[in-house]
Amino acid sequence: MPPLEPKNESKDPRRKEPSPSTKPPLQLKDLLLAPQLSGEEVASLLSPYGFEEIKRADTNLQLIAEEPRVRQFFAEILEDFLSPLGQTAEPDRGLNDFERFTRAAISKTQLFSYLRDDPATVSRAATIFGGSAFLAEILIRNPEYFYWVFDPAVLKGHRSRREIARDFSQALRLLKTKEDRLDLLRAFKRKEILRIGVRDLLREASVEETLTELSELAEVLIQKAYEICDRGLRERYGIPSYRDRSGRRVRTGFTIIAMGKLGGGELNFSSDVDLLYLYATRTGRTSGVRGEAASRIANADYFRRLAQQITAALNTATGQGYVYRVDLRLRPEGEKGLIVQPLQGYRRYYATRGETWERLSLLKAWPAGGDRSLGREFLKRVIPFLYGKPFGLPGLQEVGALKARIDEKIDLSKQTENHVKLGRGGIREIEFIVQALQIYFGAKHPAIRERNTLKAIEKLSRSKFLSKEDSRSLKEAYLFLRNAENKLQVVNDSQTHLLPIDPKGVRACALRLGYRDEATTFAQDQLMRDYRAHTGRVHTLFRLLFGTPSQWPAFQKKPR
Repeated sequence: MPPLEPKNESKDPRRKEPSPSTKPPLQLKDLLLAPQLSGEEVASLLSPYGFEEIKRADTNLQLIAEEPRVRQFFAEILEDFLSPLGQTAEPDRGLNDFERFTRAAISKTQLFSYLRDDPATVSRAATIFGGSAFLAEILIRNPEYFYWVFDPAVLKGHRSRREIARDFSQALRLLKTKEDRLDLLRAFKRKEILRIGVRDLLREASVEETLTELSELAEVLIQKAYEICDRGLRERYGIPSYRDRSGRRVRTGFTIIAMGKLGGGELNFSSDVDLLYLYATRTGRTSGVRGEAASRIANADYFRRLAQQITAALNTATGQGYVYRVDLRLRPEGEKGLIVQPLQGYRRYYATRGETWERLSLLKAWPAGGDRSLGREFLKRVIPFLYGKPFGLPGLQEVGALKARIDEKIDLSKQTENHVKLGRGGIREIEFIVQALQIYFGAKHPAIRERNTLKAIEKLSRSKFLSKEDSRSLKEAYLFLRNAENKLQVVNDSQTHLLPIDPKGVRACALRLGYRDEATTFAQDQLMRDYRAHTGRVHTLFRLLFGTPSQWPAFQKKPR
């Protein structure tokens, strides 16, 4: 039998080359499993997911899938990952950061095995990486947080102030030096901000819940900073004390008063913390240590050092980051004033020199650290300044003038229309409306005294100083603007209050806020429509109260 001749495949008349119409259509997983796709084929697969740099996106996918098992796992979940990523503000950067994260992971195979079995986490992770470079960077630096933060129990649950303080105290026990304890503050804050930010961006928490959690976290960390710094000073100088009227030696109290958004329990992701420091009385000295007279110092010196150290502990950035930017300009005399004063010094200042803007700011005062009983005493002492002095129409005019000065600065920088905090109809106008009504009517109506803006709006409505319609408008606008502010700040942990003016930036902001393209309107157009509607209603109310107050309903009839 003659040997079989090898077939010439190219000349075999029975073999037909597949026509383009019979070639199987490409699937998304072919990006990882099919060899040598053309550039056009890669682009056809990736373009629907919003990538602007197709080649770079493909490179990132190949880098993620370098290991054979990872490549197979990733191919199985690729659609589940890219679909939500394509709906985020920054798909290109998000994929790049996800690639960096997978390189940082302890075991990439374990990570993708976990993701393959948990499609919900795949989608959530894509949303976070594409939504916030700041949160992505935390995960890249601390890949071990990934499994914790996407645990449904962590995602769905609110952590109380007590839980946060307990967890911090447990971690603190293992540390011996002051420097290590202060670094724990920074690392602990970063982990908790990740949790709060993920919940917020995934809309697992309401705007109010996010503001509350950010504020409660800050209170815990400020208290812990106080404890760490106070411990170090006591070890060096002893306990500060004074003699009371009976001659008994009593420890001198020190408290930290939160002002501004922290005082109101409505902190942003990248807010400064406005603080006042005060202690009980100027008299007295520290006890010293081991009976050494040289280690005894005056209470004023002790608390000055304590205030300086707390400020530095919160402000200073290290490799672990920073805790909070501290703003002390709301203290008496502002930047020229003493960093800390005794309670009597505050009382004297407000009684003789306090200004209208300080009355507004003190409405939000709240003890955030140290001796809470002394803090409550401070709140009692400032009531005569807040509500005992006449306010009336001159007070309204002065608040209107305050906003006019703000407007002049904003107008010069051409930010009137897109500054969510200080612009026309922005957050500050809502706060001024609420605070002016509280001071105007608060002397005779204690029920409207409230540090939190949303709760104050509700109390003013119940007491008929705000109509139900105006109350609803202010509340909806406040929540909308604070949500926008948070979404702007969570991008890069930057203290910005400006809506972008370029179309790409506006669209990115809209997507973070949950807007999506509809049949007749783009997401960015929906955002700007709502922004103009909310700020327009707020500014109308602001002009009515501070321009023609006689037409404000509460001034026309006696509220209940």
